[in-house]
Amino acid sequence: MSDAPPFRSADPVTDRMATFLASIGIPVLAADLPDRCFVPGIRLDRGRLLVDEARMICPGDLLHEGGHVAVMAPAVRTGRAVDASNDMGDEIAAIAWSWAALTHLGLAPEVVFSPLGYKGAAPWLIETFRAGHAPGLPLLQWMGLTLDERSAAERGTLPFPHMQRWLREEPPEAAD
Repeated sequence: MSDAPPFRSADPVTDRMATFLASIGIPVLAADLPDRCFVPGIRLDRGRLLVDEARMICPGDLLHEGGHVAVMAPAVRTGRAVDASNDMGDEIAAIAWSWAALTHLGLAPEVVFSPLGYKGAAPWLIETFRAGHAPGLPLLQWMGLTLDERSAAERGTLPFPHMQRWLREEPPEAAD
């Protein structure tokens, strides 16, 4: 897949999401994905998203799957081909990350939190984030991606959903 072309969509919202992901370091490549994917039409592959637009059901899945890539430790992100993590912490972090991304892009929450996904919990997730509660925020903060309100105020910066960085980095070496 190294020779796959960058993914481009005729749909402006889908293209905007793919362009954003590429701009933060998550390559989005066009691919023919005839085999079943965990998320229809999207496969995670060594830090990249392979996209078969004809098989994609919810274009907003691009941001959610991008969130999975973003919250992986770099060694994991680039070292394996996976469809999704079975780790609930990764899932919660990816949900919060995708909320931050859709907010950053000015998209309606329903673009990502489609009624077709999240096992029927999409309306609850939207309401929870709109109410100022952020499941996954402690994980994103631990990963060095964003700050809660108190920590942001102490540092004179903006809190979640503003992101300090979009991709997880390796933790700093422990002090001797």
